[in-house]
Amino acid sequence: MKKLLLIEDDQIMRENTAEILELSNFKVEVAENGKVGVKKAKEFNPDLIVCDIMMPELDGYGVLHMLSRDPSTSTIPFIFLTAKAEKSDIRRGMELGADDYLTKPFEEMDLLNAIDARLKRHEKVNTQFTQDSNGLNDFLEKASEIINSPELAGKKTLAKYKKKQVIFHEGDNPQFLYFVQNGKVKVFKTHDDGKEYVTNVFKDNEFFGIPALIEGVKYTDSAVVLEDSDVYKIPKEDFLSLLYKNRDVSSQFIKLLSNYVEERERQLLSFAYDTVRKRAAEALINLEERYRQDNPNDTVIRITRDDLASMAGTATETMIRCLSEFKSDGLIEINRREIVILDREALANIRY
Repeated sequence: MKKLLLIEDDQIMRENTAEILELSNFKVEVAENGKVGVKKAKEFNPDLIVCDIMMPELDGYGVLHMLSRDPSTSTIPFIFLTAKAEKSDIRRGMELGADDYLTKPFEEMDLLNAIDARLKRHEKVNTQFTQDSNGLNDFLEKASEIINSPELAGKKTLAKYKKKQVIFHEGDNPQFLYFVQNGKVKVFKTHDDGKEYVTNVFKDNEFFGIPALIEGVKYTDSAVVLEDSDVYKIPKEDFLSLLYKNRDVSSQFIKLLSNYVEERERQLLSFAYDTVRKRAAEALINLEERYRQDNPNDTVIRITRDDLASMAGTATETMIRCLSEFKSDGLIEINRREIVILDREALANIRY
């Protein structure tokens, strides 16, 4: 029996809709507002959520925003119910990742058909693909069907790189998502004194070059091959289609990119959907926590603006602007390269 969560503040509408769904052989949990809905979504783990938009406490857009950023709830199909039918409302809901949109009053069969269609589509792509080239090919084939892009699966290319060959330089514009079929690739930054700072080494069955693609900025580091390597290149436009065109595809793609590691998945969800301000705030909080682990009495964050921007997946200029705003708002104190958090709670509560 499939489990549905109904979030609706109108009691009569909530009870009538829940009855329709229960008579249709669904197990139904209800919530009277958005905040309760978010809590129940994490506890009940529904197969699909039906949610009103205009609600007290937290509206439907806020519910979808919060659930989409949590790996445990980001893949749940989501249908909006609302009495409003303006195109701007529909567009906003779809841009946030809603799977469908029904206007009240609705026909019983319209609701049931929408639920059935979303559950079937979700099941089509909701599988754990193997973290290798075969899994990548399987995912691309299924994704191409769902987002109606038949040529998607065949547009990736396999490039053969020799040892010490450069894949991209710091300052280049990103054109591809890279996947190491076999070999090793070093990603590094070059400081003013000419020394290299290695930020990562990627090996078989790992993706790289992701943050710059998502943020739409130039590479903040360089990539060079450590040994002869075969690397798949997925065009930027296909990467963005997989990430943003369809919520089911996007959620599964992020799982594949993150190698099914929840913390990495959470970071990629943040890169893809959170605002730059939120990512900058989280980067500062994470850095302060690391400093406290090493020395509980040391609360000063010492980091270059370039490295901080890299952590947040944004351009250095954008990071400098965010820090300036945080300082003006009294959230942090800045003394050259040293940063002190003054209001940790306010930073942690930044959403947009």
